[in-house]
Amino acid sequence: MLERRPDIAAAERAVAEANAEIGIAKAAYFPTLTLSASGGYKGSSFADWVSLPNRIWSVGPQLAMTLFDGGLRRAQTAAAIASYDASVASYRQTVLGAFQAVEDNLSAQSLLQEEVQYQQSALQAAQRAESITLNQYRAGVVSYLNVLTAQNSRISAENTLWSVKNRQYTASVALVAALGGKW
Repeated sequence: MLERRPDIAAAERAVAEANAEIGIAKAAYFPTLTLSASGGYKGSSFADWVSLPNRIWSVGPQLAMTLFDGGLRRAQTAAAIASYDASVASYRQTVLGAFQAVEDNLSAQSLLQEEVQYQQSALQAAQRAESITLNQYRAGVVSYLNVLTAQNSRISAENTLWSVKNRQYTASVALVAALGGKW
């Protein structure tokens, strides 16, 4: 699932590119063989251009090799290998970061689910306390200040529950993003 993440795909392509650069650097040790063809006309006047003996052409291979480069190719190969090693390390770091993000969001989901259950229990207790206090007020046992205090406790419990649910929804979105956008 993590292969769909754009950062992991980009890091993977960077590793492939660095690997190809090593091949290019090693290929520079070999001679260059070029096959070419050319054609044209030779003549001092326009009338000479149309006659057959004034046409020239050549076809053939060309071989070129540098005999002494002062260690340039060896240095370019070493640089390509170092670049490859750096891109592999970056790829590893990207993948480990992705695994960490997924693991963090999975554990956050679990912990927030437990917290939602505790907050729902707290809200139910606050609702019962509010109901009992309201009944006591109607019976004339307590003052209305106690009812307001119980209502304030219930509202506070509801706000806390919705805050936890909001964090849970945010963690769900972060989990989907950490997984690469889909389940």
